[in-house]
Amino acid sequence: MQPLQLPATDLTPAIHFDKEKEIFLIEGRSVADNPEPTFEQALNWLQEYSKSPNSTTKFCLKFEYYNPATARLLLNLFKVLENMKGAKIIWQFLEDDEDMEESGQELAELVTIPFDFQPY
Repeated sequence: MQPLQLPATDLTPAIHFDKEKEIFLIEGRSVADNPEPTFEQALNWLQEYSKSPNSTTKFCLKFEYYNPATARLLLNLFKVLENMKGAKIIWQFLEDDEDMEESGQELAELVTIPFDFQPY
């Protein structure tokens, strides 16, 4: 399976998914009014990966900020992960960024996949 590598822009986060290296990372800012094209690629890749996932999948999110349109798309990704045995979400946030921590907690309440909150 080919890795997915999307560089960050001023409006979209970097996305790096690599099954062989066990990298599942989205990081940066997501403030585009229409983030669907970027996240559609991530969703398509993740759906394909879900057909034959690794025994563990640590899906790491490290946002500086994201908008409500992005939150909806993240939930779509999480729904795919929910059906994968051994999947969990690593939610990383700046140690003093209570908003990002709370945003992760709110998303965690909407899905059944385990979340691990990690300040840095």
